Amino acid sequence: MSFADRLPEDDIERALLLGGICVVIAALITLTPLSVTVPGAFYVFFEVAILFVVYGIVVVGLDLQYGYTGLVNFGPVVFFAAGGYTTAMLSAQDPFAGIGLGYPWLVALVVGILVAALLGAVVGATSLRLRDDFLAIATLATAEIFHTLFVNFRGIFGGNVGLSSVPQPIAALAGDGDTTLLATLLVFGGVAAFAFAGVSRLTEAPYGRVLRAIRADELVTRSVGKSTFTYKMQAFVYGAALAGLAGGLFALYSGAVAPGFFTIQVTVTVWIGMLLGGAANHRAVLAGLAIIMGLRLLSRFALDVAPVSASAFASIRLIVIGLILVAIIRYRPAGIWGNAEELGVDS
Repeated sequence: MSFADRLPEDDIERALLLGGICVVIAALITLTPLSVTVPGAFYVFFEVAILFVVYGIVVVGLDLQYGYTGLVNFGPVVFFAAGGYTTAMLSAQDPFAGIGLGYPWLVALVVGILVAALLGAVVGATSLRLRDDFLAIATLATAEIFHTLFVNFRGIFGGNVGLSSVPQPIAALAGDGDTTLLATLLVFGGVAAFAFAGVSRLTEAPYGRVLRAIRADELVTRSVGKSTFTYKMQAFVYGAALAGLAGGLFALYSGAVAPGFFTIQVTVTVWIGMLLGGAANHRAVLAGLAIIMGLRLLSRFALDVAPVSASAFASIRLIVIGLILVAIIRYRPAGIWGNAEELGVDS
């Protein structure tokens, strides 16, 4: 059985089991005297892995929007940022700049998810009736507008400095840095696995078949009595809420938020990961994201031996990523593991 044809029920059960195991192990090493030692050379691998599982939550939500419903959302970073900033503002204790209200971090995280979902509803209500290209422009513009607000409203968002003094609950429980790294990866990996299972259950239900019908032909779907706008709005809000969850987790991991954390690079990374793996296949989009994140990791080591400056190397890395995207669109428009027939593209 191929990568793309695995039984959905098996994937859901395995994801739930994996998520539970990750959370249990994380609880053991943080709530008991157990400690972990991570060799210094492996720190970078843990950091990239943590970023991967955070972005993995975003890309699964984006796949629900684009892969299953056909919504071209070029602004997932704005919902990622909404969750992160809301969580930080509500939970931060006396930050150097911006607002910090000092509420419990769990309350802040839940509110961050709700704010991201609400923002998704507002953007969806005003944009989802637009054609695909206009929807892409509207969501991209929304992301740029919010990035400008974060930079310029220093009294609220902390400006370029951002918000500091955000609680780090896992670090507080783990005690030392090595245990914190492993526990964070396990907890976030568990959350990502639960998100994967939830979205997979949703898309494999009759609800998911309606979403795929909308992507294939919205007019026909509407003609059989389905409220396509309602389904599109729900998918958009679900994806926004997942991005908000990822943003809140990221804020609680890093202990701070700043505009530099929420740039268009986040959007580019998750989109390329999704297109590389194959949209409308949750396992494939995660695999595609893993490839992109792996290339980013390798590029860190390549910088040490490259005969160019760091700024020049950063430009070269972007060029390489762009060439990868061009190659995918040209030779594998459905992605490595995508189903060209289902997506309606030429293989």
